[in-house]
Amino acid sequence: MIRKTFIHLLFLATIAFGACAQSATEPATVYFTSEITPQSLVEIYKALGVTPSGNVAVKISTGESEQSNHLRPELIADLVKAVGGTLVECNTAYGGNRSTTENHRKAIAERGYTAIAPVDIMDEEGSMLLPMQDTTYFANNMVGSHLANYDFMVNLAHFKGHAMGGFGGVLKNQSIGVASADGKGLIHTAGRFANAASAFETPTNGQDGFLEAMAGAAQSVHNYFKAKKGIIYINVMNNMSVDCDCNGHPDAPRMKNIGILASLDPVALDKACLDLVFNHQSTEGDDSNPLIERINSRHGTHIVDYAEQIGLGTTNYVIVDITPAH
Repeated sequence: MIRKTFIHLLFLATIAFGACAQSATEPATVYFTSEITPQSLVEIYKALGVTPSGNVAVKISTGESEQSNHLRPELIADLVKAVGGTLVECNTAYGGNRSTTENHRKAIAERGYTAIAPVDIMDEEGSMLLPMQDTTYFANNMVGSHLANYDFMVNLAHFKGHAMGGFGGVLKNQSIGVASADGKGLIHTAGRFANAASAFETPTNGQDGFLEAMAGAAQSVHNYFKAKKGIIYINVMNNMSVDCDCNGHPDAPRMKNIGILASLDPVALDKACLDLVFNHQSTEGDDSNPLIERINSRHGTHIVDYAEQIGLGTTNYVIVDITPAH
C-alpha cells in the first residue's frame, strides 16, 4: 500500500515538512522504503510509474574490490531483469583494477555482474560529447561513446561517503560515473584538463568548482535522456561508509542501513538522502557523525544547491512511504 507519511518515522515527517518550507517550488515526490531487498527495489521502481522503453541502461558502480560496498548482483538482479536492462559503467581515471577495459571486464565478471545481465563499458571506444546547459566550466560533457546506444537510463546508485565529493548519490553516479576516463578529468578539474592523467589536478574555482562541474555534467545526461525515452533515479542507503565504492579498502560503515529512495528528480532524491543522514539521531552502534563530518569537510551539500540553481531539479520534496505494513 502506498501512502503519504507524516507519522511513519517522525524524522521523515520533519524532513518532508522542512523541505517544503524552503521553497515555493512545487515539491518533487521521493518514494521511500525501509526494506532493502530485491523485491523492495523492484517495488520502489514500480512506484515511480514509468515504464522504460527502447534500449535500457542501468548505471551502477561495480566497486573497486570485493571489500568495497557496491550494490551486489543478488540485490539488483530482479530490477535489472524487470527493466530489461544492460549494466553500464565507464573506466576509472585513477590506477586500479578498472582503469582499462580489459581489467574492468575481468573485475566485473569476478564480482558476478555478468551472470545477471549484459555489461557494457561505455568508453571502451572513447568519448562522445553532450552539450552542457550550464557552460560555466566547459561547453561539452565527455561521456562514454556507447551512451548513444541507449534510449532510457535507470540511475541506480549506492548512497555513501566520498573522499573528494563528500558523498556519492545519483548526481555523482550520473556525472563522474557516466563520464569517460578523459571526461572524468574534465569534471574533476572543472574544465582545466580533458584527460584522465590530469584528473586530480586542482580544479578551476577549487572544491566548489569540482562540485559545480559534477552538477552540470549530471544535468547534461539528464537532458540527453529526457529528450529520448526518459530517466529514473534510485539511491540505496546501505553500507554507508565514509568511503566511496571506488575505494578497495573502505572504512567500515558506522551507521545502520536506512532504506531505498527513488524519484524522477535527482536533486530532490540526493537532498532527501542527505537530510536523512543529517537528521539521524545517533546511538551507540549507529553513528552518522563520521559521514556528516566527511560531507561537511568537502562542502558536499553544495552540489544539490548548485544543481537546483542551474535548473536540474528542486531541493523541495515530499516523502511517500511505500514500506509494507507488517
